[in-house]
Amino acid sequence: MWNRYFALLVMAALLRTEFELSHQTHTREEPQISYLRLESPDALRQKQWTEKAIKNYTAAQDKKWRRWREAMFEAKIP
Repeated sequence: MWNRYFALLVMAALLRTEFELSHQTHTREEPQISYLRLESPDALRQKQWTEKAIKNYTAAQDKKWRRWREAMFEAKIP
């Protein structure tokens, strides 16, 4: 591997890297809408539902892991 073709391989990699960096395609970014600033009733309801879903999910995960810890680490009395 450490022969004369290695220098050629390194040079080709550097040229390709330089080419890719100099010819980057700039995509047009779509404007991002901040859903928190919307004042419509639908947006407020959606925000409330999202917060409720997050709260319920974290409670379910806590319950699941609490039960798992109890099952794994509590001493079982025969």
